[in-house]
Amino acid sequence: MKKYLFFLTLCLLLAFPVFSQTATEIERLLDTNSVTYEQAAWFVLRAADVEVFSPMRAFGQAAEQNWLPGSVGPADKAALDGVSFLVMRAFNLKGGLFYSLAKNPHYAYRELTHRGIIQGRADPDMAVSGDRLLFIVSEVLFAQENNR
Repeated sequence: MKKYLFFLTLCLLLAFPVFSQTATEIERLLDTNSVTYEQAAWFVLRAADVEVFSPMRAFGQAAEQNWLPGSVGPADKAALDGVSFLVMRAFNLKGGLFYSLAKNPHYAYRELTHRGIIQGRADPDMAVSGDRLLFIVSEVLFAQENNR
């Protein structure tokens, strides 16, 4: 019995830094008024279970896959339509007719607005705050969980 208690305690102690690191990252994200494309790619790709090892590699992978709009840089402020496009592509979400034909950020934004994932006052060109990014990703995850 003592072996199991020791093993359980050891597992919990080893897992504690992982949980605190994730909480710290989420706190940092929530304090961000305007996320960059690098931050957005890092957060979205990890939430979509895409294997990434660093924020810069996440940005590079998203750019390689054409999941980001045009010629954005890692330090550029993420716009709502660009984040919508990243979310649609990373989570492999199917869209309506126009998104299926064009596969561009504008129709990705419209698709997420239509689904109610983007709510409230929003403009496709507006900068995305950390809390809005967290809300969008959590809504996508919630919708995927309920559709299974």
